[in-house]
Amino acid sequence: QVKLVESGGGSVQAGESLRLSCQASGYTSAAKCMGWFRQAPGKEREGVAAISTASGNTFDSASLRGRVTISQVYPQNTVYLQINSLKPEDSGMYYCAAGRLYDYCTGNWDTDFDYWGQGTQVTVSS
Repeated sequence: QVKLVESGGGSVQAGESLRLSCQASGYTSAAKCMGWFRQAPGKEREGVAAISTASGNTFDSASLRGRVTISQVYPQNTVYLQINSLKPEDSGMYYCAAGRLYDYCTGNWDTDFDYWGQGTQVTVSS
């Protein structure tokens, strides 16, 4: 089992930045891929960014490219998501996720992850 706890969300003004944190515990050596998703009210969950924990290779969503950076403290299994130039449409619940099915992130948002945190709320006002 891998437990994920997110923090760092909050209410900010458009144009500001936030850094979200995700602390993994438990069988963390199994978490080969870690990532962030978000879900706005009434919308489907979408992948934001992911990192292969062993290599540090990252990939991110085209919709946020240039504004997000995912990083990690390895092997302490802490993953960060830096989001810059926040927009009101970035508001939503942000979830940390971990995957143990593959040895690295394959780039498939639907199958790379099998553990989820409870989420942290981000609200961006204009």
